[in-house]
Amino acid sequence: MSKTNRQTIIWIGALIVGALVGYANIEIINNVTWFVASAYTRLFQLLAIPTIALTVISTMVSLGKESNGGKLFKHTISYTLLTTIIATVVGVAVFFIVAPDNLPDTTLRSAEGDVPKNLENISYADHLLNVIPNNILKPLLEGNVLSVLFLAFAFGIGLSKLPESTGRTAVVNLFTGLQDLLFLLIRALIWTMPVGIFAFAAQLMVEVSADVVVSSLGKYTLIIILGNLLQMFIVLPLLLITHKINPIKAITAMSPALLTAFFTKSSAATLPLTIETAEQRAGVAQKISRFVLPICTTINMNGCATFIAVTSLFVMQNSGIDITLAQVAGLILVSVISAIGNAGVPMGCYFLTLSLVSGIEGATGVMGVILPIYTIIDMVETSENVWSDSCVAMLTNKKLKDI
Repeated sequence: MSKTNRQTIIWIGALIVGALVGYANIEIINNVTWFVASAYTRLFQLLAIPTIALTVISTMVSLGKESNGGKLFKHTISYTLLTTIIATVVGVAVFFIVAPDNLPDTTLRSAEGDVPKNLENISYADHLLNVIPNNILKPLLEGNVLSVLFLAFAFGIGLSKLPESTGRTAVVNLFTGLQDLLFLLIRALIWTMPVGIFAFAAQLMVEVSADVVVSSLGKYTLIIILGNLLQMFIVLPLLLITHKINPIKAITAMSPALLTAFFTKSSAATLPLTIETAEQRAGVAQKISRFVLPICTTINMNGCATFIAVTSLFVMQNSGIDITLAQVAGLILVSVISAIGNAGVPMGCYFLTLSLVSGIEGATGVMGVILPIYTIIDMVETSENVWSDSCVAMLTNKKLKDI
């Protein structure tokens, strides 16, 4: 049995054992698994921002003077747009096929108080303006993924254009050395990940048995999850097949990252593992993975695009707004653009959607009703996002295998 297969079996075993332990719902064990799961989440968050910054800077320095740099960027953006548009269209199609019923007025009124009021009036323009930092350290300290990416591109491109000198060499060597150290730490964390998966699975089962995430909105929840699953297991595999990539081998190779994304609910926090898994298990070239994946983690949000489109339609329907074909087309465009500008953090799509539906004066009480079940939606969405990121990296790798 290969090392890859052994690792996959161990991870799945940890998942099953953790779920069984969580289902037993023993308080002292629950406290331990909560502590371990929280510790792993914090460790991934700790590594995420440095991973984005260092990988993008180092890759831009190495690609800055190569003709293939432009091709790499073009393929990354093209596949990102393609997968995000398809995901949005699939979600909208499922919405009209399933045709969810409206929520009772009493439910909407009672849920108004659950809507996070401090975020309801944040405009999308404000969200985009926050991407542009006015302080170099602030984005790193606050974990602002888009701002960090902005700075990393600026530093990387700037270094690539500097003339050769002792100073330039010293700075590049510093970033390269820090990146090597970072990936050493990532590999050490991955080696211990069965413990983390065990704890994550146990905590999820505790929440389910405690009735935290079992309540649902029926057809609406079905639409969101079905749209995500269709994108994950039908659309993206077909895209891989058209490029002569075996989707079963690909998803098996990326399974550690997908499981971690499911439990952490953050594609940014999962990024260190996604890069390492893509390189070591899926065979993606280092130059490609360390350029494509940090960008995709920030802008390739298939699950988020589905959520924005479907939820906006659900809010419009419950608000008595007539939904026309032109509105649907416009909503698809807005959802794609909004998802691209959303950072890969927990509940990022929820708050972004809230600001959008507030702008059309929709029934924001719907967002209050959705809030209790968003945890499970976020898990599925994040796994789809990371899987889509991985597919974009593999497709780009296939196109530019000689880079």
